[in-house]
Formats: sequence, structure tokens, C-alpha cells
Amino acid sequence: MNPLFFALVAVGFCATAWQQLHWQPQAGESAPMHLLTRSMLETASSSVTLAMGLIGSMALFLGLIKVAEKGGLLTILARLIRPVMVRLFPDVPADHPAMGAMILNLAANALGLGNAATPFGIRAMQELDRLNPHPGTATNAMALFLAINTASITLVPSSVIAVRASLGSQDPAAVLPTTLFATLCATLAAILGARLLQGWFAPPVASGEAGSTQGVAPLEPLANGEAMADTTAYPAWVSFMAIGGMVGLIPVTIAYGKHFSVWLIPGLVVGFLGFGLLRGVRVYEAFVEGAREGFDVAVRIIPYLVAILVAVSMFRSSGAMGYLVQLLSPLTTPLGLPAEALPMALLRPFSGSGAYGVMTAIMQDPAIGPDSYVGMLVSTIQGSTETTFYVLAVYLGAVQVRQMRHTLAAALLADLAGLTAAVFICSLLFGGR
Repeated sequence: MNPLFFALVAVGFCATAWQQLHWQPQAGESAPMHLLTRSMLETASSSVTLAMGLIGSMALFLGLIKVAEKGGLLTILARLIRPVMVRLFPDVPADHPAMGAMILNLAANALGLGNAATPFGIRAMQELDRLNPHPGTATNAMALFLAINTASITLVPSSVIAVRASLGSQDPAAVLPTTLFATLCATLAAILGARLLQGWFAPPVASGEAGSTQGVAPLEPLANGEAMADTTAYPAWVSFMAIGGMVGLIPVTIAYGKHFSVWLIPGLVVGFLGFGLLRGVRVYEAFVEGAREGFDVAVRIIPYLVAILVAVSMFRSSGAMGYLVQLLSPLTTPLGLPAEALPMALLRPFSGSGAYGVMTAIMQDPAIGPDSYVGMLVSTIQGSTETTFYVLAVYLGAVQVRQMRHTLAAALLADLAGLTAAVFICSLLFGGR
């Protein structure tokens, strides 16, 4: 992250310095360096505002996680998909709380619940860090989890559908199949990339640590007294039926996703609290305990957000992003990524809100519209790729990891695969528009 952070800042400064040296004062115009300074200060302020805005959602969903954890829901979920998760994360005990938290994060992403996914993901990282023999360095499990999170299999891109509907699309949910296809391809690339790259970025090995579990915190007991370390699993047929049921939901989601998406978050709250009551959990006390943790995490990530978002702001405000688009568009347009959509593709890994604004502006253009090829493409890109640098800054910052090893490379590989798949499927389905 250090070279990337400095590169964004340095390029933004140098590009602005060149403009400043060649600037001819005009009435009513601000100097380029003044505009850059204002953009940096505004972004720093908005970064803190963004983190403060996360406090509510983090407190809510980490409170729900605590209720689910004390009731044993995380263990139940982990056991249901144990055949897959054990193979993907061999270094994580099958019934460790990290398994359940990762599953909830991936499920929230799949359903388009971005605000819910972030607290789940942070909790997963905290639990994975308890298994980390090298504090401050990302483990293989962390890198793979973040790469898969970046790929973010999405069944219902609810926010994108809402924007398309508000802009007068004749079929707002038309991007459901394209988004699903792109995210499936990105997930496969994330898994393969993380597995292949982990051997090239070996963690430091201290004497007596290799292959040991020293320093791993003991697992917390569940509310009913059952130890998390219990490796009892459901029969294999139960797990495969559960996984088959999840897969079977895909066509249902494609057909009816826009109808039930509004029920998801209220249903999640009622379901978690109801489950806790049935399991004998004191849900109010458990919720407050988890919400307090959510508040602490939201405050702790503020410095990381300020750093990465200010660097991205300098890169954009300096005009460097525009120069990059001019340079690349002659190469990408023949491949199905026209110049109108290129800023969106370049900005998406850095700034979710920026990419969201660009997507909206593109579809608002009367010459393009939400149902054109470009409109479908930017909608698919928004729904099928993740704000990679934001995710890494928040998740790694939450557990104070500074040596990310191959995490960034695997995540960017997933982004590239998702973008390529989005261009391919949109060209195939909507290329004639």
C-alpha cells in the first residue's frame, strides 16, 4: 500500500504543479494548486463524515452479529457450508467464529446489502486476526477472504436497480444476469489468484512459529455452553442440500429479486433477534455489547479512510485521471469498453461514491440513457466490482495489518476479471443497442 499511496499523491501533485507553472490568471478562476488544496481539505473532512456515517450501520449489524454469535447461528451457518469453506480456508478451524462472519459477509454482499456486509467483514477480519501468528501481516486466509470480498458475488444489485428505475429505465433489473455472471467470474479469479500468489509472498517465519498455533486466542463459548472449538459437523447430505438450496435461489433471485430486496434488512433484523430469543439469548444486552464494538471500530478506521481518499482525490482533481482516460480509450474502445465508460471502470476500485456519481451522470446523459449499451455496461460494472482500496483500507486497518502480502494483487486480479466479464456479457447481450 505504501508505494501506491505515495504514487497517487506524487502524480496528483506533479500534474497540478505543471498546470500551476503554466497557468495564466483569469478573472474569476482559481489557481490549480488552490483547487487541489481545497479538494484535499474537503475530502479529508468528508472522509471523517463517511466514517461517522458508518457508526450507525456498524453498531446495528455488529449488534446483530453478537446476538447471532451468542445464539450459535454463526456455527450453524459455518457447518452448513463446511465442505466448501474448509477447502477454501484450510487454516481456519471449521467452527471458528471467523467462518460464520465470513459467510454472513459474503451473503450480505450477494444480496446487495453493502452497509451490512462491511460490519460482517470487519468482524471476520477480527476473528481471523486471532488466528494470526504474525500480527501486522496478512495471513493467507485474510488475503483470500478479501479477494473474494472484492469479487463480491452479487445476486441483487439493489442500489443500481434503484438508480436505473429513477432514471426511467424500461427494465431496471436487466443487469441482474450480467452482474451475476461478472461476479462469478471475478470470484473464480480471486480464488485462483490468491492461491497461486500466496507462495510468492511468504509471511515472515519466526523461530518456533512455523506450523504452530501459539498465540492464538482461545475460542469463545456459545451462549448455550457449546464450545466453538467443537468440530462436530452436520451429515454431508445436509450440507450439500443446503448448498444446493443456495444455488437454486439464483434463478429465483434473477426473476424476482427486485420485488423482495426491500424486505431484506428489516427481515434480517427480525430474523436475528427472533433466533436469539429462541436460543435463550438476552438479546438486548447482547445487541448493546456488539453495537459498542461497532462504534469502536468505526472510529479506529478514520485515519485509514482519510489517507486513501485524500490520495485518490489528489489523483482525480489534478486531471491525471482524465489524462489516463485519453491515453487508454483508443485501446479499450475496440474491446467493448468505450471512452464514456472508461472513467467509471478506472474509478470504481478507488471510490465507490465517485463511481456511483459517474454512473449516474452517464445514464442521465440524453445521448446515452440507462438502457443503452453504455448504460448497461456502467450499471454492470458498478454492481459487479468493488471499491477495492476502500475495502482494503477499512478491513486491514480494523486489525492493524500493514504488510498485506499478496492481498492487493489478488483483489486487483478479481477486479480485472470482473471488468472483463462485464464487458463480454454486455457486448453479448446488449451490443446492438
